[in-house]
Amino acid sequence: MPPAPGRKMTPLGLAGAAFVFAYPAAVYFGLGHLGTRTLGLGLAALMVGGVMLRMSGKRREHAVAVARVPLTLALLPLLGGILDDRRYVLSLPVLANVILLAHFAASLRSVSFAERIARTQEEFLSPAQVAYCRAVTKSWCAFFVANGLISALLAAWAPVSWWTLYTGLISYALVGLLSAAEYVARKARFRRYAATTVDRLIARLFPPTVSAAARPEPR
Repeated sequence: MPPAPGRKMTPLGLAGAAFVFAYPAAVYFGLGHLGTRTLGLGLAALMVGGVMLRMSGKRREHAVAVARVPLTLALLPLLGGILDDRRYVLSLPVLANVILLAHFAASLRSVSFAERIARTQEEFLSPAQVAYCRAVTKSWCAFFVANGLISALLAAWAPVSWWTLYTGLISYALVGLLSAAEYVARKARFRRYAATTVDRLIARLFPPTVSAAARPEPR
């Protein structure tokens, strides 16, 4: 997950992000050169080690919150190594999508995840903006369902090269496309722009209304 707005990425955060992006390629290389058992146990050890470093110096209640999700994810490569079954190693992206889906879907019971992000940039949101944030959160839920399903099918029946291509490249490209499409849709819907090159280009397609121009979007 990206850092919260206004916070700098720590070295451990950068290492964690690098691990997430490198995981498919590492699995593809490891299965061909190390074998499932060595790869699975090695990945699990790396993940648990990273969790222990992140927990260092934190109070118990915060340490539990930090450790819960990554330790759950680490169970899959650990089982893959113990059982010598590559399907568990390949299933980590599926579980990651399930966790994200649960997190986003649970937020719809109260304040949607997209609304929480929006309120870190702007305290006041109109009813239309709140409704839009809920729709955005639902669209991400749908994406996690589809992405997790495709990842599961590839893990179960496709060659490892196909799984690597999708989980290591195509899925990230889809995340980028969905994020970009949502950004343009938000600008077209509310016509509020910041002083950036991208916003100026979009404003030519969707000129700001008088009310929107009076309240420029925060930077």
